[in-house]
Amino acid sequence: MSHLLTAIFAPGFFQNEEVHIALAIGAITAVVTGVVGVFTVMRGQSFAGEAFGDIGTTGGSGAFLVGVRPLLGFVVGNLLASGAMETIGIQRARGRDLATGIVLGASIGLAALFLYLATTEHATTGATVMILFGSVFAIASSTVPLILLLSVVVLGLMLALYRPLLLATVSPEMAAARGIPVRLVGALYLLALALAAALAAITIGSLLGTALLVGPAASALRLTKRPLPAMLTAACIGIGAMWLGALLAYDSYEWPPAGHGWPVSFFVVTLVFIAYLAAGLPERRHGSRDGMPDAPAPRRSVLDTR
Repeated sequence: MSHLLTAIFAPGFFQNEEVHIALAIGAITAVVTGVVGVFTVMRGQSFAGEAFGDIGTTGGSGAFLVGVRPLLGFVVGNLLASGAMETIGIQRARGRDLATGIVLGASIGLAALFLYLATTEHATTGATVMILFGSVFAIASSTVPLILLLSVVVLGLMLALYRPLLLATVSPEMAAARGIPVRLVGALYLLALALAAALAAITIGSLLGTALLVGPAASALRLTKRPLPAMLTAACIGIGAMWLGALLAYDSYEWPPAGHGWPVSFFVVTLVFIAYLAAGLPERRHGSRDGMPDAPAPRRSVLDTR
Protein backbone atom coordinates (compact mmCIF):
# COMPACT_ATOMS: atom_id res chain seq x y z
CA MET A 1 0.00 0.00 0.00
CA SER A 2 2.82 2.42 0.85
CA HIS A 3 4.44 1.76 -2.54
CA LEU A 4 1.11 2.43 -4.26
CA LEU A 5 0.63 5.73 -2.42
CA THR A 6 4.20 6.75 -3.24
CA ALA A 7 3.54 6.07 -6.91
CA ILE A 8 0.39 8.23 -6.86
CA PHE A 9 1.48 11.06 -4.56
CA ALA A 10 4.90 12.52 -5.21
CA PRO A 11 7.04 13.17 -2.10
CA GLY A 12 6.03 16.32 -0.25
CA PHE A 13 2.55 16.58 -1.75
CA PHE A 14 0.72 16.65 1.58
CA GLN A 15 3.35 18.80 3.31
CA ASN A 16 3.52 21.53 0.64
CA GLU A 17 1.80 24.78 1.67
CA GLU A 18 1.18 25.76 -1.95
CA VAL A 19 -0.64 22.47 -2.45
CA HIS A 20 -2.81 23.12 0.61
CA ILE A 21 -3.78 26.54 -0.74
CA ALA A 22 -4.41 25.13 -4.21
CA LEU A 23 -6.69 22.36 -2.94
CA ALA A 24 -8.67 24.73 -0.72
CA ILE A 25 -9.12 27.42 -3.37
CA GLY A 26 -9.85 24.81 -6.02
CA ALA A 27 -12.67 23.36 -3.92
CA ILE A 28 -14.15 26.76 -3.09
CA THR A 29 -14.04 27.89 -6.70
CA ALA A 30 -15.57 24.61 -7.90
CA VAL A 31 -18.54 25.02 -5.55
CA VAL A 32 -19.16 28.63 -6.64
CA THR A 33 -18.82 27.93 -10.36
CA GLY A 34 -20.94 24.80 -10.02
CA VAL A 35 -23.84 26.72 -8.46
CA VAL A 36 -23.66 29.63 -10.89
CA GLY A 37 -22.84 27.43 -13.88
CA VAL A 38 -26.07 25.43 -13.67
CA PHE A 39 -28.09 28.60 -14.26
CA THR A 40 -25.60 29.71 -16.91
CA VAL A 41 -26.34 26.56 -18.91
CA MET A 42 -30.08 26.60 -18.20
CA ARG A 43 -30.38 30.23 -19.32
CA GLY A 44 -28.33 29.64 -22.46
CA GLN A 45 -25.70 32.18 -21.41
CA SER A 46 -22.60 30.06 -21.85
CA PHE A 47 -21.33 32.63 -24.33
CA ALA A 48 -21.60 35.28 -21.62
CA GLY A 49 -19.58 33.02 -19.31
CA GLU A 50 -16.95 32.62 -22.01
CA ALA A 51 -16.95 36.37 -22.58
CA PHE A 52 -16.38 37.11 -18.89
CA GLY A 53 -13.41 34.75 -18.95
CA ASP A 54 -11.91 36.54 -21.95
CA ILE A 55 -12.82 39.95 -20.55
CA GLY A 56 -10.95 38.98 -17.40
CA THR A 57 -7.81 39.17 -19.52
CA THR A 58 -8.35 42.92 -19.73
CA GLY A 59 -8.75 43.30 -15.98
CA GLY A 60 -5.88 40.97 -15.14
CA SER A 61 -3.45 42.64 -17.55
CA GLY A 62 -4.52 46.07 -16.34
CA ALA A 63 -3.92 44.99 -12.75
CA PHE A 64 -0.43 43.77 -13.60
CA LEU A 65 0.27 47.03 -15.40
CA VAL A 66 -0.55 49.14 -12.35
CA GLY A 67 0.95 46.69 -9.85
CA VAL A 68 -2.08 45.27 -8.01
CA ARG A 69 -3.36 41.73 -7.51
CA PRO A 70 -4.67 40.04 -10.66
CA LEU A 71 -7.82 38.93 -8.83
CA LEU A 72 -8.78 42.56 -8.25
CA GLY A 73 -8.33 43.21 -11.94
CA PHE A 74 -10.46 40.21 -12.87
CA VAL A 75 -13.23 41.33 -10.52
CA VAL A 76 -13.24 45.00 -11.54
CA GLY A 77 -13.02 44.17 -15.25
CA ASN A 78 -15.89 41.69 -15.11
CA LEU A 79 -18.08 43.97 -13.01
CA LEU A 80 -17.63 46.81 -15.49
CA ALA A 81 -18.36 44.42 -18.33
CA SER A 82 -21.55 43.15 -16.68
CA GLY A 83 -22.75 46.72 -16.28
CA ALA A 84 -22.01 47.42 -19.92
CA MET A 85 -23.86 44.27 -21.05
CA GLU A 86 -26.89 45.19 -18.96
CA THR A 87 -26.89 48.73 -20.35
CA ILE A 88 -26.66 47.56 -23.97
CA GLY A 89 -29.47 45.07 -23.58
CA ILE A 90 -28.45 41.65 -22.35
CA GLN A 91 -31.66 41.50 -20.30
CA ARG A 92 -33.49 40.67 -23.55
CA ALA A 93 -32.87 37.21 -24.94
CA ARG A 94 -32.39 38.47 -28.51
CA GLY A 95 -29.88 41.08 -27.38
CA ARG A 96 -27.69 38.85 -25.22
CA ASP A 97 -25.24 37.66 -27.86
CA LEU A 98 -25.09 41.10 -29.47
CA ALA A 99 -24.32 42.86 -26.18
CA THR A 100 -21.82 40.18 -25.17
CA GLY A 101 -20.02 40.33 -28.51
CA ILE A 102 -19.73 44.12 -28.48
CA VAL A 103 -18.33 44.26 -24.95
CA LEU A 104 -16.05 41.28 -25.59
CA GLY A 105 -14.54 42.84 -28.72
CA ALA A 106 -13.80 46.12 -26.99
CA SER A 107 -12.30 44.35 -23.98
CA ILE A 108 -9.98 42.14 -26.04
CA GLY A 109 -8.66 45.25 -27.75
CA LEU A 110 -7.87 46.83 -24.40
CA ALA A 111 -6.29 43.57 -23.20
CA ALA A 112 -3.91 43.59 -26.17
CA LEU A 113 -2.86 47.13 -25.30
CA PHE A 114 -2.42 46.42 -21.57
CA LEU A 115 -0.41 43.25 -22.18
CA TYR A 116 1.82 45.06 -24.65
CA LEU A 117 2.47 47.91 -22.22
CA ALA A 118 2.99 45.54 -19.28
CA THR A 119 5.47 43.29 -21.07
CA THR A 120 7.28 46.31 -22.53
CA GLU A 121 7.57 48.11 -19.21
CA HIS A 122 8.44 45.09 -17.09
CA ALA A 123 10.40 43.20 -19.78
CA THR A 124 8.76 39.87 -18.94
CA THR A 125 6.28 37.54 -20.59
CA GLY A 126 5.53 35.52 -17.46
CA ALA A 127 2.60 37.75 -16.56
CA THR A 128 0.93 37.05 -19.89
CA VAL A 129 1.07 33.29 -19.35
CA MET A 130 -0.21 33.61 -15.77
CA ILE A 131 -3.14 35.83 -16.76
CA LEU A 132 -4.18 33.74 -19.76
CA PHE A 133 -3.66 30.26 -18.33
CA GLY A 134 -3.30 30.81 -14.57
CA SER A 135 -1.85 28.53 -11.91
CA VAL A 136 -3.65 27.69 -8.72
CA PHE A 137 -0.23 26.89 -7.20
CA ALA A 138 0.86 30.50 -7.66
CA ILE A 139 -1.92 32.07 -5.57
CA ALA A 140 -0.51 33.82 -2.51
CA SER A 141 -1.96 33.02 0.90
CA SER A 142 -2.78 36.71 1.34
CA THR A 143 -5.31 36.41 -1.51
CA VAL A 144 -7.30 33.64 0.21
CA PRO A 145 -9.44 35.99 2.41
CA LEU A 146 -10.54 37.96 -0.67
CA ILE A 147 -11.43 34.73 -2.48
CA LEU A 148 -13.46 33.57 0.52
CA LEU A 149 -15.27 36.92 0.69
CA LEU A 150 -16.15 36.87 -3.00
CA SER A 151 -17.32 33.25 -2.73
CA VAL A 152 -19.62 34.07 0.18
CA VAL A 153 -21.03 37.05 -1.73
CA VAL A 154 -21.75 34.95 -4.83
CA LEU A 155 -23.31 32.04 -2.92
CA GLY A 156 -25.38 34.41 -0.79
CA LEU A 157 -26.60 36.21 -3.90
CA MET A 158 -27.53 32.94 -5.61
CA LEU A 159 -29.36 31.75 -2.49
CA ALA A 160 -31.39 34.95 -2.36
CA LEU A 161 -32.16 34.82 -6.10
CA TYR A 162 -32.79 31.09 -6.38
CA ARG A 163 -36.58 30.88 -6.71
CA PRO A 164 -37.22 34.09 -8.70
CA LEU A 165 -34.25 33.34 -10.94
CA LEU A 166 -35.46 29.78 -11.54
CA LEU A 167 -38.92 30.99 -12.54
CA ALA A 168 -37.47 33.77 -14.71
CA THR A 169 -35.23 31.18 -16.39
CA VAL A 170 -38.07 28.76 -17.14
CA SER A 171 -40.73 31.33 -18.06
CA PRO A 172 -39.92 35.06 -18.00
CA GLU A 173 -43.52 35.87 -18.87
CA MET A 174 -44.89 33.91 -15.91
CA ALA A 175 -42.30 35.49 -13.64
CA ALA A 176 -43.29 38.98 -14.78
CA ALA A 177 -46.98 38.13 -14.30
CA ARG A 178 -46.24 37.14 -10.71
CA GLY A 179 -44.60 40.50 -10.05
CA ILE A 180 -40.98 39.35 -10.16
CA PRO A 181 -38.67 42.12 -11.44
CA VAL A 182 -37.19 39.99 -14.23
CA ARG A 183 -34.70 42.60 -15.39
CA LEU A 184 -33.36 43.21 -11.88
CA VAL A 185 -33.08 39.47 -11.21
CA GLY A 186 -31.22 39.03 -14.50
CA ALA A 187 -28.86 41.88 -13.68
CA LEU A 188 -28.06 40.45 -10.22
CA TYR A 189 -27.48 37.03 -11.72
CA LEU A 190 -25.12 38.60 -14.26
CA LEU A 191 -23.23 40.13 -11.33
CA ALA A 192 -22.88 36.69 -9.73
CA LEU A 193 -21.72 35.27 -13.06
CA ALA A 194 -19.09 37.99 -13.40
CA LEU A 195 -17.68 37.26 -9.93
CA ALA A 196 -17.73 33.49 -10.49
CA ALA A 197 -15.85 33.96 -13.77
CA ALA A 198 -13.25 36.05 -11.95
CA LEU A 199 -12.71 33.26 -9.41
CA ALA A 200 -12.37 30.71 -12.22
CA ALA A 201 -9.86 32.99 -13.98
CA ILE A 202 -7.60 33.26 -10.94
CA THR A 203 -7.42 29.46 -10.66
CA ILE A 204 -7.00 28.21 -14.25
CA GLY A 205 -6.62 31.42 -16.26
CA SER A 206 -8.91 33.83 -18.04
CA LEU A 207 -8.98 31.88 -21.31
CA LEU A 208 -9.77 28.52 -19.72
CA GLY A 209 -11.97 29.62 -16.84
CA THR A 210 -15.12 28.89 -18.85
CA ALA A 211 -14.30 25.18 -18.72
CA LEU A 212 -14.75 25.22 -14.94
CA LEU A 213 -17.79 27.50 -15.12
CA VAL A 214 -19.75 25.66 -17.82
CA GLY A 215 -18.26 22.15 -18.12
CA PRO A 216 -19.24 20.63 -14.73
CA ALA A 217 -22.68 22.25 -14.91
CA ALA A 218 -23.32 20.92 -18.40
CA SER A 219 -22.20 17.45 -17.26
CA ALA A 220 -24.46 17.61 -14.21
CA LEU A 221 -27.49 18.63 -16.27
CA ARG A 222 -26.90 15.58 -18.45
CA LEU A 223 -27.32 13.44 -15.35
CA THR A 224 -30.23 15.26 -13.72
CA LYS A 225 -32.64 17.98 -14.79
CA ARG A 226 -33.42 19.14 -11.25
CA PRO A 227 -31.49 22.31 -10.32
CA LEU A 228 -30.43 21.54 -6.75
CA PRO A 229 -29.06 18.03 -7.46
CA ALA A 230 -27.42 19.45 -10.59
CA MET A 231 -25.65 22.12 -8.53
CA LEU A 232 -24.39 19.52 -6.05
CA THR A 233 -23.24 17.25 -8.87
CA ALA A 234 -21.53 20.11 -10.70
CA ALA A 235 -19.70 21.12 -7.53
CA CYS A 236 -18.50 17.54 -6.99
CA ILE A 237 -17.31 17.25 -10.60
CA GLY A 238 -15.49 20.57 -10.31
CA ILE A 239 -13.82 19.63 -7.02
CA GLY A 240 -12.74 16.29 -8.46
CA ALA A 241 -11.27 17.96 -11.54
CA MET A 242 -9.44 20.60 -9.49
CA TRP A 243 -8.00 18.16 -6.94
CA LEU A 244 -6.99 15.50 -9.44
CA GLY A 245 -5.62 18.21 -11.74
CA ALA A 246 -3.51 19.61 -8.92
CA LEU A 247 -2.20 16.13 -8.10
CA LEU A 248 -1.28 15.40 -11.72
CA ALA A 249 0.38 18.80 -12.12
CA TYR A 250 2.42 18.22 -8.97
CA ASP A 251 3.44 14.73 -10.11
CA SER A 252 4.32 16.03 -13.59
CA TYR A 253 7.49 17.66 -12.24
CA GLU A 254 8.98 14.18 -12.59
CA TRP A 255 7.76 13.87 -16.19
CA PRO A 256 9.61 15.13 -19.27
CA PRO A 257 10.85 17.80 -19.36
CA ALA A 258 11.93 16.97 -15.81
CA GLY A 259 11.84 19.79 -13.28
CA HIS A 260 9.33 21.96 -15.13
CA GLY A 261 5.92 20.40 -14.69
CA TRP A 262 2.78 20.61 -16.79
CA PRO A 263 0.13 23.35 -16.33
CA VAL A 264 -2.64 22.70 -13.83
CA SER A 265 -5.13 24.28 -16.23
CA PHE A 266 -4.38 21.65 -18.87
CA PHE A 267 -5.27 18.80 -16.53
CA VAL A 268 -8.38 20.52 -15.16
CA VAL A 269 -9.80 21.30 -18.61
CA THR A 270 -9.04 17.78 -19.85
CA LEU A 271 -10.70 16.18 -16.83
CA VAL A 272 -13.79 18.39 -17.20
CA PHE A 273 -14.04 17.38 -20.85
CA ILE A 274 -13.76 13.69 -19.96
CA ALA A 275 -16.46 14.14 -17.30
CA TYR A 276 -18.78 15.73 -19.86
CA LEU A 277 -18.31 12.85 -22.28
CA ALA A 278 -18.80 10.29 -19.50
CA ALA A 279 -22.00 12.02 -18.33
CA GLY A 280 -23.51 11.47 -21.77
CA LEU A 281 -22.94 7.70 -21.80
CA PRO A 282 -26.07 6.75 -19.76
CA GLU A 283 -28.16 9.03 -21.95
CA ARG A 284 -26.90 7.35 -25.12
CA ARG A 285 -27.43 3.86 -23.75
CA HIS A 286 -30.97 4.73 -22.68
CA GLY A 287 -31.79 6.54 -25.92
CA SER A 288 -30.85 3.71 -28.27
CA ARG A 289 -31.91 0.07 -28.38
CA ASP A 290 -31.19 -2.11 -31.37
CA GLY A 291 -30.32 0.98 -33.34
CA MET A 292 -33.75 2.60 -32.78
CA PRO A 293 -34.35 5.55 -30.43
CA ASP A 294 -36.55 4.93 -27.43
CA ALA A 295 -39.58 7.02 -26.71
CA PRO A 296 -38.64 9.98 -24.52
CA ALA A 297 -39.14 9.33 -20.83
CA PRO A 298 -41.31 11.85 -18.98
CA ARG A 299 -39.22 14.50 -17.29
CA ARG A 300 -40.04 16.33 -14.13
CA SER A 301 -40.24 20.07 -14.25
CA VAL A 302 -37.17 22.01 -13.23
CA LEU A 303 -39.46 23.91 -10.90
CA ASP A 304 -39.82 20.75 -8.82
CA THR A 305 -36.92 21.27 -6.43
CA ARG A 306 -37.95 18.75 -3.84
